[in-house]
Amino acid sequence: MGADLMAVGGMVLSALFAGILGALIGLERQWRLRTAGMRTNALVSIGAALFVILGSHALPGATADPTRVAAQVVSGIGFLGAGVILREGLNIRGLTTAATLWCAAAVGSLAGAGMPLLAACGAALITATNVLLRPVSTALNRRLRPRIDLIEAAEDGSDAEQTHEYVLEAVTSEKSEQRVRALLLQEAAHPSLILRSVRVRPGESAQVRIRAEVSVEDPDRLDVIEQAISRVGTDPKVTASRWWAVPADD
Repeated sequence: MGADLMAVGGMVLSALFAGILGALIGLERQWRLRTAGMRTNALVSIGAALFVILGSHALPGATADPTRVAAQVVSGIGFLGAGVILREGLNIRGLTTAATLWCAAAVGSLAGAGMPLLAACGAALITATNVLLRPVSTALNRRLRPRIDLIEAAEDGSDAEQTHEYVLEAVTSEKSEQRVRALLLQEAAHPSLILRSVRVRPGESAQVRIRAEVSVEDPDRLDVIEQAISRVGTDPKVTASRWWAVPADD
């Protein structure tokens, strides 16, 4: 009886560890305002761990094959990843988030298989890839963007318009959150901008970060974004303001 309880306890700890690693992986995605954040990646990791535990311990017998369950996890997670990939005109968004979900399932599978060290190393590598390679990818996209636009326009055979994503951020106090959010929404209502989402995140010292994700069809109209964030920044309740571009496949 005691041995059984210890075995069950080890399985629970494996699933818990998988959830923690999945949440850490999803933290970067949620910080970037992606569709699949901490909870989604944690659930994917926990689910993968539980399925691996199911195949390893709950299906005894000579014909039992734990790898079959793990293989189904690998293929099944593809359907979930497809749900976060969006196509907007010629732009495709969500590929990095979908790949991160797939990797979170791999981390959960390792934790469920009793390889916590390898699972932790995998989670660290996934997070480092998303964080450290992002500036490199952004710099390359900026350099190659004109050539890519010409190639895509030639393949499409038309002058199809593409949208470009940007994030406007304003930092203010918790008491002034509604005022600054309304101001940011007012600026995002410009005819040249399309508002995608607005999110409020806690900051430091009783401050909050308000982020509005917008898209613009003409990349040469960045002056609209500059003017919008400048007007937001002149408000006395705003302590800091900035904007940045969002990679299309992120």
